[in-house]
Amino acid sequence: MTNEARIALLIDADNSPASKIDEILDELANYGVINIRRAYGDWKSRHLSAWEDVLHEYAIQPIQQFAYTKGKNATDSAMIIDAMDLLYTKQLDGFGIVSSDSDFTPLVMRIRANGLKVFGFGEKKTPSPFVNACSKFLFLENLGASSEPEIKVTAEMDGAANATAVPKAAVVKLTAKELKSDTRLVNLLRKAVEAAADDEGWASLGAVGQHISKQASFDSRNYGYAKLRDLYQAIGLFDIQSKDKGVYVRDKRSLHRLVAPASQ
Repeated sequence: MTNEARIALLIDADNSPASKIDEILDELANYGVINIRRAYGDWKSRHLSAWEDVLHEYAIQPIQQFAYTKGKNATDSAMIIDAMDLLYTKQLDGFGIVSSDSDFTPLVMRIRANGLKVFGFGEKKTPSPFVNACSKFLFLENLGASSEPEIKVTAEMDGAANATAVPKAAVVKLTAKELKSDTRLVNLLRKAVEAAADDEGWASLGAVGQHISKQASFDSRNYGYAKLRDLYQAIGLFDIQSKDKGVYVRDKRSLHRLVAPASQ
């Protein structure tokens, strides 16, 4: 997708925190222009007051959806109907869907079947079928989070010595043991390197990233690492080196296969 790709952002306001809207828009801006912005919910409900505060600031159109039947999520149905309408009546290149509800999984699969990208945003409780269906999915807890402490200074403080470090929403980095225990992740990383590797097993990290993006909903930030290189390094199963103004990665098992014949 180019920087001028057109994206429609659909927000399940009933199921998403308004505090992350700035990070969501910033992330989508990397892929194109967000020229359709809609948030769905029952705007008579008090729990949407946080969303009401940001609608005008971010040019988001509120779509009223009454809860006709108690216990049924009418917002999901309204979003799905609108998404299908936009898919066939507007010339779009992608959708951003903000929700932690797995009900949108069939919709995402239908959109992608039409050749469009789908960028999903939801909390870590989001069911895996929805996460995996998206072209890229980001956990909202990791958006805008920082591992650096924030210095909080109050009016009563008379000097920097009295300042206390107040942690921001922290990025939870999975340990090497936790990463290795994720069989799906390990296989994904290894197969991507294998697909792009040269005769000595080295693969350009750029080519590896492109291969991953073509086959899975993946983002290293969901594991607590800002860059793909950091994730490959943290898991401890790969060699990494910088050469020819690029970064290259190799499965450590490749080295054993290369030296094995010589030792016989």
